[in-house]
Order: sequence, then structure tokens, then C-alpha cells
Amino acid sequence: MRSVFGVLLMSLLFFFCKKELKQPKEELIMYQSSEMAALMNAMYEGNMTIKNKILEGESIGDFPETYLNIHNAVLTDPADRNASFEAFSKLYIQNMQQVYTGAKDSLKENFNKTINSCIACHQTTCTGPIPRIKKLLIK
Repeated sequence: MRSVFGVLLMSLLFFFCKKELKQPKEELIMYQSSEMAALMNAMYEGNMTIKNKILEGESIGDFPETYLNIHNAVLTDPADRNASFEAFSKLYIQNMQQVYTGAKDSLKENFNKTINSCIACHQTTCTGPIPRIKKLLIK
């Protein structure tokens, strides 16, 4: 009787294990960020580097020309490229250029002004990154 029960148990285990193997596996789909999302992540990293250089009294180098791609990078939602976005992106570039060309004694002020322009834009659309952006402000 034990051997019959053992054979039955083994048969059930084999059947269910074999059935599980036949199930199709779900395909994993990787998230692909838009050009704008990738650019803004790069801008965040670049601004964090600038912040640290300002705090350490180091030279911040030259204006990163890649930031100018803000005017033509593809957004996650193309409908977000509206008059408000265009105005804020121009303001950001103007403020960032002022960081590089302005007086050394106003470097922190100009940098914070630039970061605040990011926050102002994100308050109108795509509010999620605001807490992260606020970390860039120099206190």
C-alpha cells in the first residue's frame, strides 16, 4: 500500500512539475526613457557636480553645450512642449549661462536662481522630480 501511495505521489509531482515548465514565460519589457528624461537626468548630475565645486571653491569649468538640447530633445509626452515649457527652458539656459559668466561673488545666488527655474517649470508639468531638484539648492 505504501508503494502504491508513493508511486501516486511521485506521479502527481512529476505531472505538476512538467506542466509548470510548459507555461509560457512573460517577456520582460525594459523602460526606455525619452531624450528629455535622459537629458534632465544628465543635467541633474551635472548640476550636482557644479554645486559641489561651488561649495569647495573650485572652478566650475565651461558651460555644458549639451544643455542646449533642452530646446529640441523629444519629451516623454510631446504635448508638454508648449509655450510655458519653451519659456521656462529659455529661462533655464539664460540662468545657467549667468552661472558661468556672472561675478564670482554671486555664483551661489545665480546657481540657486537656475535651480529655482527648474522647480518653477516642474510645478507646471511633471511635478515628480521636484524633491530631487530641491536637493541641488545651495543653502
